[in-house]
Amino acid sequence: MAEPLWHWDELVEAAGGTADGRPPGNRIESIAIDSRTATAGDLFVALKDKRDGHDFVASAFKAGASAALVSNDYDRKPEDGALIRVDNTLRGLERIAMAARARLAHNARVIAITGSAGKTTTKEMLKAGLSRLGPTHAADKSFNNHWGVPLTLARMPRDTKFGVFEIGMNHAGEIAPLAKMVRPHVAIVLNVLEAHLGHFASTAGIAEEKAQIFTGLIEGGTAIYYADSAHVEILRGAAEASNGKVQTFGSGGENDAQSVGSGGFDEDPLNSPFARVRFKEDNLLVQCRLPAPGGHIAMNAVAAMLAIRAVGGDVDVAARGFEDLTAPEGRGTRYHFNIPDGEFLLIDESYNANPGSMAAAIDTARKAVQGDFKRLVLVLGDMLELGEHSSRLHLALKSAIDDCRHVLVFTAGEQMARLFDALEPAQQGGKGAIPADVEQQLLAAIRPGDVVMVKGSNGARTWTLAAALRRHFACG
Repeated sequence: MAEPLWHWDELVEAAGGTADGRPPGNRIESIAIDSRTATAGDLFVALKDKRDGHDFVASAFKAGASAALVSNDYDRKPEDGALIRVDNTLRGLERIAMAARARLAHNARVIAITGSAGKTTTKEMLKAGLSRLGPTHAADKSFNNHWGVPLTLARMPRDTKFGVFEIGMNHAGEIAPLAKMVRPHVAIVLNVLEAHLGHFASTAGIAEEKAQIFTGLIEGGTAIYYADSAHVEILRGAAEASNGKVQTFGSGGENDAQSVGSGGFDEDPLNSPFARVRFKEDNLLVQCRLPAPGGHIAMNAVAAMLAIRAVGGDVDVAARGFEDLTAPEGRGTRYHFNIPDGEFLLIDESYNANPGSMAAAIDTARKAVQGDFKRLVLVLGDMLELGEHSSRLHLALKSAIDDCRHVLVFTAGEQMARLFDALEPAQQGGKGAIPADVEQQLLAAIRPGDVVMVKGSNGARTWTLAAALRRHFACG
């Protein structure tokens, strides 16, 4: 029988805590932070965030959790099982995370990814590719913040050969502590875009924060960054300061990994995108199918392949794993719907948005208007956390829209309303303060031959319009 994720005594020591009650009867096989998903074999961690997890300890045990990590001042309830008491539950989780990282075998390799967009897609590529080379661990979701990173580490099995971690941020000072916790052998900066500008003075400040991922590199590690970035000097300086090996990717032939083409296969140009990547070291050319179209997706693949090579993996074998992927929900997922007299294509990009990713998504959707698809319908929600730059950056999308022929635009949100008002009357489909205000107008406007692309920040809830389209036309 394989070893459990954590032995009880080992877990108590790792957490820096004190055991309270009889040891659990079940093996500890996972870590949970949501009492609704807790099952037998879980350690429930009572985090204090928007709600206090201590209020749900009893629910976690009722759901089947084997134990719980709680604060020292937590009052045991009659229905509680085994407890680990610590000074602070987040700090306890972090200590477990660092213990999980420390116990990996000396030949295991860890990769960390940051960037303004594409982290999850790149993580999924690496997870699928490296899984062909050995036991691979990565989060199932975008767990890239102050609790998501330690949670993913704490869940990492001891026999992991490859670990893949996203590291995100909203404010300055968030990336370095997480990078030092992960201690990657390879650290990647995918891109620097105009995201979270409400918390930074400029994109240069964002670049400086993203580059902090290199501070976590282990000795002899590899720093990888996007050489076509407008802030390449900041990224280069931070990479070189890490005293590790420095590698670059991008469109130029001088890069260690170069994108030499992306597009669609002849038999189905809308659904079979691919990437071609050439490596400077030995002129190796690798081509593989991708989970979604778009030059930005292809560039994510370039970064992933370079990272696989940096950890000594067979990139040709690993890249075959990319072909098993489908686009994660809300990140370029494509749906074909049959309607009277034809069909339309829905491109769901609604997971999140910033000005760079929004422009890329519009461009990718524009290229899908070909053959039987004649018109582009853009459904755009507000891009959040842009601060004083918000109006300018929303209005700047007009140039990308003007590059599209036969386009109809629906917007939801105060900022996108300003963009809507700046459009030509023929481009205006409808606008509303919230997504629900334009839902019926949007549903009524869809016709055969449309390519419909939905995108906005999570907080703008534009994803509800993508869901409404799927629900309405699946039942139609």
